[in-house]
Amino acid sequence: MAASGNAEQTQLQDMEDEDAGMEEREMESEEEEEDGMGSENTDDEEDDSSEDEKENEAEIQRLEEQLSINAFDYNCHVDLIKLLKQEGELHRLRKARQKMSELFPLTEEIWLDWLKDEIRLTEEEGNREKVYELFERAVKDYICPDIWLEYAQYSIGGMGSPGGIDKVRSIFERAVTAVGLHMTKGQTVWEAYREFENAILSTVQPPPGRIPSREEQELLKTQLERIHTLFRRQLAIPLVDMEATYAEYEEWSEHGVPETVMHQYKKVLQQMEKLKPFEDSLLAAEPPKLAEYQAYIDFEMKEGDPARIQITFERALAENCLVPDMWAKYTTYLDRQLKMKDLVLSTHERGVRNCPWTMSLWKGYVLALERHGADHHTVSDVFEKALNAGFIQATDYVEIWQAFLDYLRRRVDFSKESSKELEELRAAFSRSLDYMKQDVEERFGESGDPSCIIMQIWARIEALHCKNMQKARELWDNIMTRGNAKFANMWLEYYNLERSYGDTVHCRKALHRAVQCTSDYPEHVCDVLITFERVEGSLEDWDVAVQKTETRLNKINEQRAKVAEKEANLARQEEDRADQRRKAKSDKKAQKKVQKGSRAGEKRKAEPDGYHNDWNEETIPKRQRGEEDMETETGLFGRNAPPAAKHTQQSSLATAQKKDNDKPELRNDTNSVFISNLAYTLEDPEAKLRMLFETCGPIKQIRPVYSNKGSFKGYGYVQFESPVSVPEGLKLDRREIEGRPMFVSPCVDKNRNPDFKVFKYNTSVEKQKIFISGLPFSCTKEQLEEICRSHGALKDVRLVTYRSGKPKGLAYVEFANEAHASQAVLKMNNMEIDGNKISVAISNPPSRNAPGKPGSSRPTSDPVPRQVYGSRGRGRTQLLLPRSLHRQSGLAGKVENGTAAKQVIGASEHAADSKPLSNSDFARMLVSK
Repeated sequence: MAASGNAEQTQLQDMEDEDAGMEEREMESEEEEEDGMGSENTDDEEDDSSEDEKENEAEIQRLEEQLSINAFDYNCHVDLIKLLKQEGELHRLRKARQKMSELFPLTEEIWLDWLKDEIRLTEEEGNREKVYELFERAVKDYICPDIWLEYAQYSIGGMGSPGGIDKVRSIFERAVTAVGLHMTKGQTVWEAYREFENAILSTVQPPPGRIPSREEQELLKTQLERIHTLFRRQLAIPLVDMEATYAEYEEWSEHGVPETVMHQYKKVLQQMEKLKPFEDSLLAAEPPKLAEYQAYIDFEMKEGDPARIQITFERALAENCLVPDMWAKYTTYLDRQLKMKDLVLSTHERGVRNCPWTMSLWKGYVLALERHGADHHTVSDVFEKALNAGFIQATDYVEIWQAFLDYLRRRVDFSKESSKELEELRAAFSRSLDYMKQDVEERFGESGDPSCIIMQIWARIEALHCKNMQKARELWDNIMTRGNAKFANMWLEYYNLERSYGDTVHCRKALHRAVQCTSDYPEHVCDVLITFERVEGSLEDWDVAVQKTETRLNKINEQRAKVAEKEANLARQEEDRADQRRKAKSDKKAQKKVQKGSRAGEKRKAEPDGYHNDWNEETIPKRQRGEEDMETETGLFGRNAPPAAKHTQQSSLATAQKKDNDKPELRNDTNSVFISNLAYTLEDPEAKLRMLFETCGPIKQIRPVYSNKGSFKGYGYVQFESPVSVPEGLKLDRREIEGRPMFVSPCVDKNRNPDFKVFKYNTSVEKQKIFISGLPFSCTKEQLEEICRSHGALKDVRLVTYRSGKPKGLAYVEFANEAHASQAVLKMNNMEIDGNKISVAISNPPSRNAPGKPGSSRPTSDPVPRQVYGSRGRGRTQLLLPRSLHRQSGLAGKVENGTAAKQVIGASEHAADSKPLSNSDFARMLVSK
């Protein structure tokens, strides 16, 4: 029975297995059918993914080629890393990150992504040292709490290895030293450190019921003291959520919080209240928060705690790593206050890596290396990197060369006649001159050292230290051949060198050459030569010096006299031409008045033939009559002068003001500039304009514009001999003359060029230019240049004034590029200047539309219709008409040239077609009534 029962069970099991096999085969067949049906969709998806992969690969190759051309393209590096991460190319991704980190400091996000990827890779390889090395590089770029926390947590994973616990503790100690003072993020590092020590505590505590040995008790006591110390250290620092930390300490400590800790905690809470406004302003502000960080730093500098000053600078630089001024302030503080070699040099290195275009940071780095005793090879390498950094001004290269040459000079022991250091110094001087002549001039179009300062320093070193006057004289000959021989100060500098280290013969020779070559201050050089011979020379030397100086000064005086005579002749000719122009203009105006008076007489048809107004007062507008009365009131005929006398006086005035402006052969707009906004009371405007504009080029004529009475109208024209002088003349725009800014603009005929824009400034966004408002009225252009120059290279600074010259408190400052303008906005906005808080923004002037054009802000006509009174204005006596004959005021705008009679509406049909009524017609109308 048992056997049969087992057989049945076996049979049932076989049947179940067969059913299960059938089901599996059916499911497999169904899956095959589904696979067959979905194969087409799968193929489509694979095609799409392959196309995306091809596009990404092509983009990766393009970015790699671009980086091979320009390795300093920061955005290209970032895009390449993103694409490689998206494609999962981990090995290529590692190389791309490595190349970028060699050129630039990486941001916190890039570092964290890189570290996490490397951690995953090393879990497979089992090599933790590579990750440790990467963490060490990451914490050097910026002081970031998150990176330090990640570093400490990663190190915990290796505490099972020999010395692992000590290594974790050392990393935590470095972390709390670096970022433990960070008010908002430092707490997380402290808490992680305490959690680690609590975990160690749990391993050294004996199990319940067992009495620990003396060694175990010592370990337990030591571990408890570590945790107590961490609590006390954390509570001595102002951090966010300190109250929770204090409560946790109270709960953890068996004997409560010590009195000293409680007292320290209360003191820190008071410090927290002082810091809270600055932290709140940082939370509320939008990035980059430069002004808020600057205020925070200023406060900490006054408090004087070096550790807090350092962490505040680090927090500011983490968000403003591309602001050179912030790095300069930080490095200056470290150089002068802390003077810790490792901290100072690492900060200088970080500064030049973040802002390589800033010469002052490289210069400070070179000085810091020398100050802390760095080896010569290191200093030379840093200097070579500075030359390849790409400065934005030619003068920057002069300054960095000067700093390096100063360093080399300080290495030389001049007590020895020759040394390796001296030869290296001379070779560096020669190389600097070649570098300025070739590289700098080719890039900027100028050497950056027009006064040859580097050669002057070299000549002085040769004369003073090396006693090699021959080399010094050769250098000064080279200096003079570079366009400096015409300047008296250069000759006097050479003369002083000869007086100090040379001899009398070469002093005399230098002064004789100076007398012949100097063109700016020849009298001064002559006086120096005479004084020298009076003290040093013989009678023969005195006679030669007097003869040479007299000959030179006579020649110069003759040249000056010729120039003065030429100017006087030009002025006389211009005056004669002006008289002719004024006479012709007056005659033309008088003729027009006569013609106008005759036409007005013809139109008075309603008056009797015998009636005539000899004085013709009705034909003169009121304002003009008033001007005539004022003109003749103190004249020869008195107030009641006859009209003939008045007309004669006006004709003579008009004749005196007529110019030759209408003669095309004398006018040339392409060679002229238009001058305006001059004071009406300006005395002798022609002479003053000539004196001002003669520096721009030869002047053909100056045409001040006068009124009919002979008074200056505040504007005129300056015509040059050549159009080349016009751009130089336009540079004098806004030059102040007797308290008013003179406006200089191109001379353009508006009838021929109606679209010419007089307003020369842009009316669209100018990203390289900033607009400043709220300036004190006492702020000068030089003061504003000094403030703005620290934020980048300047191209132009313009203070906005009224026509009278008074300042408006506004200014436009144009930088060399957009980056400098953006930095200036970030740094200068809300800055205080002489008690005024200024506002700074990127320049975006409002549009200026001409009247009558679409979008114009000015109406082209009056919105309310105005009454038209005819060519003579509204007279005191008006013709009385019936109401039925009055015209509607709304049609007054259509009256033109006396044709109003054709458009009378509201009159009778008979009136619309009738002729003008005579006196007899009006009489008949009255009789008929």
